[in-house]
Amino acid sequence: MKLKIAIAGYGNLGRGVECAVTAAPDMELCALFTRRDPISVKPSTNVPVYSMDKAPEMKNDIDVLILCGGSANDLPTQTPEFAKHFNVIDSFDTHAKIPEHFANVDKSCRESGKVGIISVGWDPGMFSLNRLYGQAILPEGNDYTFWGKGVSQGHSDAIRRIDGVLDARQYTIPVDAALESVRRGDNPTLTTREKHTRECFVVAEDGADLARIEKEIVTMPNYFADYDTTVHFISKEELLRDHAGIPHGGRVFRTGTTNGGKNSHVIEYSLKLDSNPEFTASVLVAFARAAARLNAEGVSGAKTVFDIAPAYLHAESGEYLRKNLL
Repeated sequence: MKLKIAIAGYGNLGRGVECAVTAAPDMELCALFTRRDPISVKPSTNVPVYSMDKAPEMKNDIDVLILCGGSANDLPTQTPEFAKHFNVIDSFDTHAKIPEHFANVDKSCRESGKVGIISVGWDPGMFSLNRLYGQAILPEGNDYTFWGKGVSQGHSDAIRRIDGVLDARQYTIPVDAALESVRRGDNPTLTTREKHTRECFVVAEDGADLARIEKEIVTMPNYFADYDTTVHFISKEELLRDHAGIPHGGRVFRTGTTNGGKNSHVIEYSLKLDSNPEFTASVLVAFARAAARLNAEGVSGAKTVFDIAPAYLHAESGEYLRKNLL
């Protein structure tokens, strides 16, 4: 029997989840929930579309609900609320607030007996795992993470929430000199500002206070305040022409030594993504499989990628994995 998956929110990430579930051999998409008028939403598949407030009525028909809202304003309330009824997955990516978000989701999951896996994607997510593996394997060493060049969905969404902003794209750009120094094994000490810059392309409403919008962006805590940030105001036509894609990627390094410092090692994990939301969605769908399996075993509570054994992510059996991948 295939796992029954539902989506809450149908933006770029929701469309990516729809694509990933369709490609999964052990899943079927059974519902799409939206805050818009359901009639106005036109999914790529024939999945039925419902109003978001109808979701709890379908809790017995859904194995996992994948939440595709934004971290700034949606997920902090949506994930704990939906965890009262469903196994849930989200991509909450405000790193500084993850402990608080985890505690809120865990409380709901403990009361409902459900599993909630939070902060799933590639960072937080796959990059987080590689940082953990690197520290575990090379305890004497240093961590380095570089993002981009690419469009950050969370940061772009945060800009779009500013009053007077119609649309925006935010690019995270690694500083090449810093990246190459790490790759050489120099073990540099780098500040946040020395590792990345941020570049924003913003479409503002006619008559909007551009100076106020720019100030709100560059001073925004947890997003832009710690970086050198450049803001460009452009037309909607320019945004669609020059910034329609959503590429991204990055690298995680662990540099370290063994044998009392006699030998040096560099671990590098890299991603180059044509579509940030489609790749993030693919990670969400893999962890949805894990949530359903764990809950079927009687597990409940909030989890992160650190808590999930790799075999729970794969569609194949443990026997298959041991024979073909180990």
